[in-house]
This record gives sequence, structure tokens and C-alpha cells, in this order.
Amino acid sequence: MASVTSASERRGIPAAPFVHDVQSFLTQSSYDASTALVALQDRLQQYKLAEMKLLAQRRDLQAKIPDIKKCVEIVDTLLAKKGTGETMKVDFELAEGIYSRAQIPEADSVCLWLGANVMLEYPLEEARSLLQSNLENATASLKSIIEDMQFLRDQVTVTEVTIARVYNFDVHQRRKLRNQAKEEEES
Repeated sequence: MASVTSASERRGIPAAPFVHDVQSFLTQSSYDASTALVALQDRLQQYKLAEMKLLAQRRDLQAKIPDIKKCVEIVDTLLAKKGTGETMKVDFELAEGIYSRAQIPEADSVCLWLGANVMLEYPLEEARSLLQSNLENATASLKSIIEDMQFLRDQVTVTEVTIARVYNFDVHQRRKLRNQAKEEEES
């Protein structure tokens, strides 16, 4: 049995190897126990930092997806009203808790806010296609981030277990050396 399982990675996140045999692990890595513990703690901190970044990305996407869905619904409504010649009366939010009523005439195009102070006018069909594509991309990204977070949690667990095993091995080795020294003094 190998002392370390083969490591892989997921989207740049390195996998934490599971250590089967601490002695072999320390020998192969040419670390002593304290150096190995420091390296493992560093890796654990890297995982925690990556987890924080993924949490922020997930939070951003979870806020963005409902907005995109709302935009798709609005464009769908405009498409449904196209050709009828009727105006729509809508309430829209000016600021938090402040609404205004507007009449929207029949339209062939809509302006979409792209970000970075950029707004472009699109024909309704093209706007719907773009928004649907953005929704699919955001949903796929969210799914991928959730999978990355699960992978990261697994790596954190493996690293924490490895830290505990190396620490316990070190304590056991020190105790063994102390007992040997005690026996030599008594002899």
C-alpha cells in the first residue's frame, strides 16, 4: 500500500493527499514532523482562502440569477405585447422602497445594462437570446462553484485529518524517545 494516494486537482485547486503511513510520508517528503505540520497548516489556510473566494462568487451569482430571470420575463412580456399596439402600465423601483408608475409603449427593442457604464439597445428577440444565454451561463457557473466548494470541503477534511495524524505521530515519537532516555538513565 502506498503511503500517499495520488493527488489531482479541480479547476486549479490541488487535492490533498490522504496519508496512509505518516512515517513513510515524512520520509518521502524529507520533512520532520514540525515542518510537515507547518506545510499542512499553510495548505489548510490556502484552502480556507479559496473557500472564501468561492463563497463570494456564489453569493454574487445567487443575487444575479433572479435579476436575469426577471429581465427575461420582462422581455417575454414585451414580445407578447408586440404587435398589439397597446401600452403597458408598470410600477418600477426608483430606489429602495420608492416606486413610480410608467406607461411603456409597444417596443421593438430594449436597452440592456451590460455593466461598466455600458448600455446597449437590442431587438427584443436578440435581447431575449442574450439574457437566456447569460442565465444559462450563470446557472452553470453556480453549479460549478457549488461542486468546487464540495471538493474544497473534502480537501479541508483530508488536510485536517492529516494534520491530526502527523501531530499524533510526533507526540507518540517524542514519548517513545523520552521513555527510551528514561530507561537508559535507569540502567
